[in-house]
Amino acid sequence: MNDGTSDRDAVSMMAQRTDASPGAAPVGSVSLDPSAILDQWAIGTSGGAYMAGLEGRPVIERTEGSYLYDTQGNAYLDFGSGQMGGALGHNHPSIVASIRKSAERAIHSSNTFLNVDRLHLHEKLGKLLTPPLQKSLFLVTGSDSVEASVDLARKATGGTEVLSFHTGLHGSTSFVTRSLSFAWERKRHALNAPSIAPILAPHCYRCPVKQTFPACDYLCLQVSLELADAHFQAKPAAIVTEPIMSAGGVIEPPPGYMQRLREAADARGMLLVNDEAQTGLGKTGKMWGHQHSGVVPDVMAVSKHFGGGVPISAVCATAAAADTAVENGYFATRSHATDPLLCAAGSASLDIIVNEDIPAKAAVIEDHIKRHFTLLAKDCELIGDIRGRGVLLGIELVEERERKTPANTAAQHVLDYCQRAGLILQLRGTQGDRNVLRLVPPMTTSVADVDKALNILSEAILSAR
Repeated sequence: MNDGTSDRDAVSMMAQRTDASPGAAPVGSVSLDPSAILDQWAIGTSGGAYMAGLEGRPVIERTEGSYLYDTQGNAYLDFGSGQMGGALGHNHPSIVASIRKSAERAIHSSNTFLNVDRLHLHEKLGKLLTPPLQKSLFLVTGSDSVEASVDLARKATGGTEVLSFHTGLHGSTSFVTRSLSFAWERKRHALNAPSIAPILAPHCYRCPVKQTFPACDYLCLQVSLELADAHFQAKPAAIVTEPIMSAGGVIEPPPGYMQRLREAADARGMLLVNDEAQTGLGKTGKMWGHQHSGVVPDVMAVSKHFGGGVPISAVCATAAAADTAVENGYFATRSHATDPLLCAAGSASLDIIVNEDIPAKAAVIEDHIKRHFTLLAKDCELIGDIRGRGVLLGIELVEERERKTPANTAAQHVLDYCQRAGLILQLRGTQGDRNVLRLVPPMTTSVADVDKALNILSEAILSAR
């Protein structure tokens, strides 16, 4: 493995940082000592967490479109879309305008009163939902929306037991959502919620039951349900899924799987809950991730770039599920859940997605990136699998293709190389591995910028062999 850089690489990196984007980059106007500030004033992050090591990373001063600018004047293509909240492009002019207008008119309003922006957002979102999904409520974070979705399912069914994928991620801010997030080590948390259990994710590239699709006849699901039925201590309520398991390594269920899961839920009187934080609102090339399978959930959680970068989330449900839950006392809110400023940004984000045909742009980026890596894989054994949809893509690196040994060290090299060269992405993987390059460019990224990122990635991967 080559951990150094050539003179040519250094020149390329400098060019990436100075010529990367339209508009002038910052000139280092901010003078900060990150290590000193973090050491004295910030609660730290454990070494195994993906947020660890902040003191050694760039300090971001400004964002615009597909780019981040640090305090040293360096520009970085952001193929993580921030925390995925920048998938419409950082500081989209329409989002900025909506926030500015709302800030001048009404920032906060008690949720014991209706406000104009909230009403507009209910109607606008409702018209974009896949029937029979119809009704919504608004919260602040993705974790909020998942927790409230589980609460709704429990109130609607009268059940308590909840299942989720063993490589799934559904948040970390609450007792319930952190317990649903099996993609993270549960021992990181002081206590986990009862009545929650995992089922095996349908990870065909690394089948957990060592079978091959489609001959397997969804054996991973059959085994999981047999164990779940034996484990249930009370009436079941919900199965919580992601159309694509992003943090678990960008894993998409195989054809027909979601239909089987739907049948399993119905047979047990459970609601199907989709967490579309990372797949909804155009990111997979369709408005909603569940449209690829044709299986519409009973409840859907929406967040991330809903709001274009400001924190707003939604719980969406069928009228039947929502009305039954409310009749049984369902309640979910936060102090800032229906603030006019957040609702205005959410409304603007939906306008952008529709008016700019954002799903189609995501599909074009997907095709461009997959074609590039398919060609590169012919000459590079390090590339084991290329998967995902739209702008939620995963490139799995392996030491050898036959055994599929996770190439964690090579992936870290690629990550570090790319950051030095002006490209930011994240590593993900299954059950502790970090060998999947997760690419999530803003859906507004130009073809020229996608090509620029692909050139950097190619150099990084080839130098890691």
